[in-house]
Amino acid sequence: MDLELTTVGFGAWAIGGSGWAYGWGPQNDANSIAAIHHAIRQGVNWIDTAAIYGLGHSEEVVGRALRELPASERPFVFTKGGMIPNRERPYEEPVRNLHPESIRREVEASLQRLGVERIDLYQFHWPDAIGTPIEDSWAEMVRLVDEGKIRGAGVSNFDVTLLERAAVVRHVDSLQPPFSLIRRDAATNLIPWALEHGTGVIVYSPLQSGLLTDTFSAKRLAAMADDDWRRGSAQFTEPQLSRNLALRDELRPIAERHGVTVSAVAVAWTLTWPGVTGAIVGARSPEQVDGWIAGGSLELEGPELAAIAEALHRTRAGSGPSSTSSRKEAT
Repeated sequence: MDLELTTVGFGAWAIGGSGWAYGWGPQNDANSIAAIHHAIRQGVNWIDTAAIYGLGHSEEVVGRALRELPASERPFVFTKGGMIPNRERPYEEPVRNLHPESIRREVEASLQRLGVERIDLYQFHWPDAIGTPIEDSWAEMVRLVDEGKIRGAGVSNFDVTLLERAAVVRHVDSLQPPFSLIRRDAATNLIPWALEHGTGVIVYSPLQSGLLTDTFSAKRLAAMADDDWRRGSAQFTEPQLSRNLALRDELRPIAERHGVTVSAVAVAWTLTWPGVTGAIVGARSPEQVDGWIAGGSLELEGPELAAIAEALHRTRAGSGPSSTSSRKEAT
């Protein structure tokens, strides 16, 4: 797969709306579409979504946004499958199913919702949990590529063992791990593996689901919808919440020095890691896009990276290597 991607892509998790296990509360579809169009006008050339987001609603919103654009302006579209919900009990944990027949059904459904003839990058959302060998699942991805239904094949949330097994069957075009200043563990072995094997890395949640934005606060957390998944997340509860917000505040001098937001600094930090191709950043309004768009071009200098590493140690926020040098020392 040979795609020239911008360093930041539009993440469509939150625009899936509410009514399922990992929803972000009610969303305004018109605002979501405006956010997508604004990101594209700002130069972003790819969107990442998934069938499970809003039980298909995110893909439908992305499809609407695509139809309103001239063909020449349409971005690359990435989506994910393998999480099968119980629609009668949507708040239950989805089943992680990578059986070949299920994968094919999901691809066909995603093509319809997105309104495209081919998905530019199709990804397994999580490892299978029903006993399907990854070799069988990945062989189905090979068939889908050969048939022209998908252009590239990738995985999300896989470990190195599964990556190596998949790579025996076919090259893994992309890896999508969680990676942020707070959640840094992917830098220990996943991102280095991808770099060594020529696998692109598009990291998700570089803003840690909103924690690393300029205005997030405990008051804002308290005002979230009852079914916003973040209410039950460990990173949004004490003592992690205070540590994470303290880290966010440590980024303010760097942001002010560059005339950008804290969000932009947080995104730019993920892009400094060797092997990281791009960062997926979500937005539900054009204003939110403006909050992080500068992160795609911001270059952090050595002393700033050192200051961030010191802030990570001082605040004890998150886990994982704090710098490329600390990763080398750990290994």
